[in-house]
Formats: sequence, C-alpha cells, structure tokens
Amino acid sequence: MPIIQVDHLTKEYRLGAMQGLKQTLLNSAARITGKKLEAPPLFKALDDVSFSIEPGEVVGIIGHNGAGKSTLLKMLAKISTPTRGSVKVDGRIAPLIEVGAGFVPDFTGRENVYLNGAILGMSRQEIDKKFDEIVDFAEMAEFIDTPVKRYSSGMQVKLAFSVATSVDADILIVDEVLSVGDIAFQRKSFDRMEEIIQKQGKTVLVVSHNIRQVQRLSSRVMLLDHGRLFMNGPPEATCNQFFELSDRQINEKRGGANNAQINSTDEVEFLGIKIVDAAGNHSDIVNYGESVTVQVYLDVRTALNDPVIYVGVHTTDFLFLSTRGKKLASVLEPGKYKISCVIQDFPFLPGRYALRAGLNAGRYMAPVFHGDNLTSFAVVDPQLTRADTGEGFVLMECEWAVTAQDKR
Repeated sequence: MPIIQVDHLTKEYRLGAMQGLKQTLLNSAARITGKKLEAPPLFKALDDVSFSIEPGEVVGIIGHNGAGKSTLLKMLAKISTPTRGSVKVDGRIAPLIEVGAGFVPDFTGRENVYLNGAILGMSRQEIDKKFDEIVDFAEMAEFIDTPVKRYSSGMQVKLAFSVATSVDADILIVDEVLSVGDIAFQRKSFDRMEEIIQKQGKTVLVVSHNIRQVQRLSSRVMLLDHGRLFMNGPPEATCNQFFELSDRQINEKRGGANNAQINSTDEVEFLGIKIVDAAGNHSDIVNYGESVTVQVYLDVRTALNDPVIYVGVHTTDFLFLSTRGKKLASVLEPGKYKISCVIQDFPFLPGRYALRAGLNAGRYMAPVFHGDNLTSFAVVDPQLTRADTGEGFVLMECEWAVTAQDKR
C-alpha cells in the first residue's frame, strides 16, 4: 500500500493578487458602480500531477527553477493546500525544507535544540534521549550554551541539520540541505542520509539541483517541468532526460552566451569565443575524439607583461573538467588579437559542455580577464551510447580478466 498517494494535484496562484490599499479601494468602488473588473491571470505551479510512493522508496525530485518542486513539497508536508486534487500521506513527515528557520537568535543552542525539535514534532523525552547525539553530530559541544546569535551561519545550519535528521519519522523530505557546513560536514551529512536510507529503511524524498547526488541516492526520480510530471522512472534515464531539457534551453539562449560569467579589468576587453571544426567552420558541435580549435578574441588596451592565456572545459552545472594555459609573449602590446588553441583528440564523452577562458599577467599572474560559460557546445558520437560509456566524462581503455582463486 502506498505511503504517499497524489491524485490529479493542481495548485494555482492568481498573479498580481497583492494590491495596495488605494488600489483595493478603487476596485471596491468600481464594483459598487457595476464596473466589471478583469481578473488577474492564474498561474499553475502544479498541473494535474499524479504519482504514488511505496514505503522505503527513495525518490528524487528534479527540475529547473519554477518547475514546481517546492510547491509539491509544501503540499506533501501540509504547509499548503491544493487547488484541486488530493494528497494522502500515511505516516509522520519530517520536512528538511528550511533547516534553522525556527531558531531564535537570543536562545542558546541548547534551547534551540528543544524548540526546533518540538516544532518538528519530537516530545521532550525524545529530545532528552537524543540530545547528546545531536550535539556530537553537529560538533557543537563547546558552544551549545552560547546564544545562537553568536554562531556563524555554518554553525547554525549544522546544528539545525542534526536536529532535523534525528526526528523519528516515517517520511523524510530533504530539500537542498546536503550542502550545509564545510566540506567535511557535507560528507558527514551525506553519510547520515545514506544510513537513514539503507539501514533505517525510511521513505525519503530528495530535492536538489545536484543531479548526480540525486541519481546516486534515489531508487526512482521524478522530473517536473512547468508544473507537470514530465517523467517518472529510473534515476539514470530520468536524469539524462533532465540534461536533454537543459540542453534545449541552453540552445534557445544562443549557446548559453546570455549566462556567461565574465570578470575583466580595464586592461582587456573580451570580444568573443568560437569553436572551429576541422574544415574551419564555426560550429557548436564537436566530434568525440577529433581535434577542435577554440578561438578567443581579445582587445588588449594596455601592454601586458608575461601574459598567460588559458582555456578550459566545464559541464553546464559548473563541474570544471580541464584547463590548460600558455604564455603568449614577454610583452603583449595593445591591439586586437585572435588566440587559437587546438585541443587534440577531444577527450570528453558525448554530452553538453561549456567553455571558460582567461588571461593572467605580470610577475604574480594577476587576473586580467576571466570568463565561465562563455559558450556551450555538444559533443557527439553516433557510435557511442550511454551503455557503452557508463558514468563519467572520459572513456578508460580497460582489459579484463577473471582468475579463479578458490574453486568450490
């Protein structure tokens, strides 16, 4: 029997519904005089969504900003009510949606543990029993009787995460909270989530923009797009579909140039970047394993000593894969330049990537220009499928052998 059952769930919001006192009075006067007012348009945050989740399942929920993920979580956690349709939840829910939102700055860490635990539905006896475990996990024993207003933001969120994951609930809703604290604590948080999933057998809903993290944790993934359930299936296939949707959006934005992140001094102006194929044509398609040329166009306005240009490749979610640099000259005089970089035997597997480039100069290699996501491109190879390549970005050449060590 499903622990969560969602049937034809729709949530609508009326755009522009919030109005000032003056406009409200004018509208009221218009109605009294019989004038018909045009109703603000409706926006469907969720549009006829249906699914079920069995006990013990770990379900990822992914989608672009505005896809309806947060609205769906609020429906499941009973924070908001549907416009149409129904949500049935058979069990206690612990929502990790905004960890630390209930902390009172003037209370000590100890007092906030009890307050936040009570908000999440824990009894005082439960909190007493788990208090030492909560504090130890958060690494906050030294500061637990200090007012929270003296905590750093990282300390607050670590303590809040520790409280939230201590709740003995049937269903755990995790919304973008696995990146709390420093790197060591993030690893610790991820390990706790895996323990909850594997050893405790909880039903877990994971929402994150870290698609690889969702794919690793989940037994099934749901993809939302513009309020509708676009896909509901195996993690790898659904996450791949998400990347394909992302690729289409990037293409619609002219190769991602609108989202370029550029920092530059007055010494250099970035004029553009191009990918050129073997025939010398500008292209946003790269054939896997073939050489490709990247051309960077710069307007150098001030003579630069010991300039070093670099070009790199990253994923569309800013996982940096490789960057190579080259000293251009002892002095680069003012003028406009086209700098070409030939990448031999392009090594990254089929998918969509983006280019970064930059220029450092001087004795201490001071940054003069840097840009990420300058343009995006697709790597293709009709001979390779994801079944051939598996996970990752490069293809390892392997030789396999099986040797029996102990025959029975």
